[in-house]
Amino acid sequence: MAGTVEPSFRGARRRLIETLQDKGIKDLAVLNAIDAVQRHKFVPASTRHRAYEDAALPIGSGQTISQPFVHARSIELLELTGRERVLEIGTGSGYQTALLAQLAAQVFSVERVALLIERARTLLAEMDVRNVSMLLGDGTLGWRDYGPYDGIIVGAGAPHVPTAYSEQLAEGGRLVLPVGGREEQVLCVFTKRGTQLERRDITPVRFVPLIGAGGWPPG
Repeated sequence: MAGTVEPSFRGARRRLIETLQDKGIKDLAVLNAIDAVQRHKFVPASTRHRAYEDAALPIGSGQTISQPFVHARSIELLELTGRERVLEIGTGSGYQTALLAQLAAQVFSVERVALLIERARTLLAEMDVRNVSMLLGDGTLGWRDYGPYDGIIVGAGAPHVPTAYSEQLAEGGRLVLPVGGREEQVLCVFTKRGTQLERRDITPVRFVPLIGAGGWPPG
C-alpha cells in the first residue's frame, strides 16, 4: 500500500524497527506494517526529521501521533490475523489507521475533529488504501452500523469502558483501551466473554482524553 520510501528515511525506519524489537515487540506482521507505512507523511513538515524517533509528536488541533512503541504494542494486543473487522476510535493523523489497514480485512475509523479526518482521508487515498471507512462523530458511541467488531482500538484515555464498545465487540473480540484519569492511564486489553469483559492491564500510558458522551466532557 505504501509507495517507494525516500532513501533518507530508510535507515531511520530500520533503526525504529530495531528499537521496537528491543522493547519487546514480537509480532512480525506488526513490525512489517511499521516498516511499510511512511510515518513521516503523517506528521507536520516541521517535525518530519523526528518522524522515526520512538516519540509522540504534535499533529495540530491539540492532538498527537502516539509513540511508535505504543502503536505497535496496542495493535499487537489485538492479535490480528488479517481476517478481522476492526473499529478504530480516534483517526488522528491516520498513521495507525494505515497500519491497521495492512493487518486487518476492514477498518472502520471514527474521529471527532473534522480537520484531522479530512487530512487522514486525503493521505490514505494517496497511498491507495481501500479497506478503510471513516466517520466524523463522537467516538465514544462507536460505529453501530458495521458492528460487531473483532477488535476495537482506542487512541484516547477513558475514565471507564464506554457501553457502546462492549455492545459492539464480537464474542471473543478484543478491546484495547487506555483507562484512567485525564492525564495518565493504564493501557488495558479487554476480551469479550458473553456479557462480560475480561480485563488485563498492560502498561502505564499518557493519552489525550477521550471526549464524548461516553467519556470525558470537553474542556
